[in-house]
This record gives sequence, structure tokens and C-alpha cells, in this order.
Amino acid sequence: MLVEALTDNRNRTVSEVRHVFSKAGGSLGDPGCVSYLFEKKGLIVFGGEGLDGDALMEAALEAGADDVLEADQTFTVVTAPGDFEPVRESLTSGGFVPVSAEITLQPTSTVRLVGKEAEAMLKVADALEDLDDIQAVHANFDIPDEVMAELASGD
Repeated sequence: MLVEALTDNRNRTVSEVRHVFSKAGGSLGDPGCVSYLFEKKGLIVFGGEGLDGDALMEAALEAGADDVLEADQTFTVVTAPGDFEPVRESLTSGGFVPVSAEITLQPTSTVRLVGKEAEAMLKVADALEDLDDIQAVHANFDIPDEVMAELASGD
């Protein structure tokens, strides 16, 4: 996990984050020690209902996007950080209205988690996100949809 924080008291924030990790049997690493597992990408998400996916893909690639991914009635346009704004502007001016658009850290590889490991990791992520000084939590775990549904139902 990579945690981004903005704080006026570094010692307090480090202590809070360390506490969350240690409660789950983990540890806090040195700043930047897992950054190689992530790369910065622009993600522009569009709702899929009534959207011409082929036209979006063509427009996105012409505007300089790296890729267009389709899943669950949504399309995600992936860009390099420097191409994010020009691609977003080009698609918006072309009539495509994004649901969300952000530059974020994407994992370069993922680790599949199931069962108690998945449940524990989700609890850690939630606990970190609940801390006041935490801006973002990035993780490289992959939890299958059926496991997520099972955990959400409390079974």
C-alpha cells in the first residue's frame, strides 16, 4: 500500500498510520519504499449506457490516449500524466462527458487476495482512509468480485 498524507504534524500522522498497520500485523516502511510498484496515470471515466464505445475509443486514441478499457458499462480512458488535460479537453469538446477524471497512481502488478487476507486488507484500507490527514490510499491488491460481494454481505 502507498499512502499519501498532508499534515501539519508529521509525528502524529506517522504514529496514526503506524498504529493502523501494526494492528493488522503489518509495518510502516520508509518513505517511497513501495513507489516502484505504482505509476502515475490519468484516468478519465465515462458511463457506458448510450455511449458509442467505438467513437470514444477512436476520439481518445486520436487525442493521444494510451488505452481505452471497457468494464461493467463504463469506459476508462488511460493517459500519461502530461497528456491528461489535452485528452480530457479534446474528448469533452467532442461531446463526451466524463463521470470522473483524475491523475492517480496505478499498480504495475497486483496480488490476488481472498478470504481472511482480503478482509484484513480492506479493513486496513478503510482505517487508513478514515484518518484525517490521509489524502489517498493506493494498493496493488486484487480482490475478485465474488469475494467482495461475500464480504459485503457479511457471510
